[in-house]
Amino acid sequence: MRQTRWTKFVGCSTWVALFLALLVSSVAHAQAKDNKHQGPPAVPVRVAPVVEDTVSDQIALVGTTEAIARSTIAAEVSGLVEHFPVREGDFLEKGKVLAILKSTDLVLRLKAAVASREKARASLIFAEKELVRHTKLKDADSIAARKYDEALYQHQSLEQEVLRSEAEIELIRDNIKNKTVVAPFSGFVAKEHTQVGEWLPVGGPVVTLVDLVHIRITVDVPERYAVQLLQKDPVRILVASISNEPLLGKISAILPEEDTDTRTIPVRVSIANPGLKIRSGMEARATFTLGTKKNALLVPKDAIVTAGTNRLVFVVGSSVAQPVNVRVIGYYDSNVAIEGPIKPGDHVVIRGNERLQPGQLVQIIK
Repeated sequence: MRQTRWTKFVGCSTWVALFLALLVSSVAHAQAKDNKHQGPPAVPVRVAPVVEDTVSDQIALVGTTEAIARSTIAAEVSGLVEHFPVREGDFLEKGKVLAILKSTDLVLRLKAAVASREKARASLIFAEKELVRHTKLKDADSIAARKYDEALYQHQSLEQEVLRSEAEIELIRDNIKNKTVVAPFSGFVAKEHTQVGEWLPVGGPVVTLVDLVHIRITVDVPERYAVQLLQKDPVRILVASISNEPLLGKISAILPEEDTDTRTIPVRVSIANPGLKIRSGMEARATFTLGTKKNALLVPKDAIVTAGTNRLVFVVGSSVAQPVNVRVIGYYDSNVAIEGPIKPGDHVVIRGNERLQPGQLVQIIK
């Protein structure tokens, strides 16, 4: 009897364990299926609408960078080079010493000139006293006119002698100062023209200095476009060897003579050179804004994603982001004009698009 009850108990326990195992397996399968349907979590993004607006046509042309200031710095006085602390490629601030010329002879001449001036001053003091005394005698009619005139002319002569001595001293001091050649502007040393121990004549070259703080770009613009440009018009500059981010410049000059062979007009564009990375002779792509108008689709520049040589935007619909290939046709302040299978009112991702995948679920945030 006990064995029968034990057999029933064991059989019942087996069925209970089997039921629990099936229940756990069913729940796990349901959770896995639910997770499979959920997919990856939604990515938070910010969006902006595509708008249609009137913009000006643009033309992109290639030019060459050059330094606005390039100067061969010369010595104002002659002398033997005693100190030459700079080397080609050095960047120098304005006022930096380029060379020091020997000035021993000028120092000695200065001492002699100072001594001569002091002697003239002493003589002038004595002449002033004599002139005062002769003036009193003249007023009392106790001296001949010739004696008074001699005292007066002596006083005037010594006054001029003191002035001449002071001018000579000033000239010598200026020459001593000019024995130290300094940089007249900040820039790079492009070439050395002298060395220690060499004799520099007046006007002798010391270094060639190039100012790269500001850069000028000369672009040959076809005449049909050049006539639509104005001085100080903004120009977008891209130096691809430096960065993919364009720089903003402006037209500094539209030259008055046209090249009759190419029918182009040279246009000068000036830009700042942050970090002094742009060097003279680099290729630069200049985008000019013309006077003609047209309608275009505009998106914020942050919406553009670069994928190799392609440009694309992520368009959001039903909380899903899909990439759309576009062509950039112009830049307007913080917006970009594009062409592609996109329409006004569509929403494009402007934040978070760098980590999106095609068909990814997104969550729009403000």
